[in-house]
Amino acid sequence: MRALIQRVTQARVEVEGAVIGEIGPGLLILICAMQGDTEAEADRLASKIAKLRVFRDEEGRMNRSVLDVGGAALVVSQFTLAGDTSRGNRPGFSTAAPPAEGERLYEYFAAQVQAQGLAVATGRFGADMAVSLVNDGPVTIWMDTAE
Repeated sequence: MRALIQRVTQARVEVEGAVIGEIGPGLLILICAMQGDTEAEADRLASKIAKLRVFRDEEGRMNRSVLDVGGAALVVSQFTLAGDTSRGNRPGFSTAAPPAEGERLYEYFAAQVQAQGLAVATGRFGADMAVSLVNDGPVTIWMDTAE
């Protein structure tokens, strides 16, 4: 699985002009299931993200997790994270999981993030979404379970 994690002061996702998910301080998690991914990758990634120390402590160091600061998570599916730009100028997405499997793993991942103790809002798999956020820091972290 691939994830792009952003520390935010707020984030929301809209579909057809209606807000369907919104958080205050926490993490925006853009997530993509890749071919061959399993629930085990989702479990590891959800646990790692919940414990990722990207929030400031009293001394201003990134030493606290989203759990430590009482933050939330907005989990949004984004198959374009599978984009392969190694040939030509148009990205290929053949390494992304097939849609049905991608949706299943996306929903499973969001549930696993919630199981870590976080309040979770989500986007809508396969929808044309408008995501807005205020990146705090800015802090943006790339994670890939294949690495």
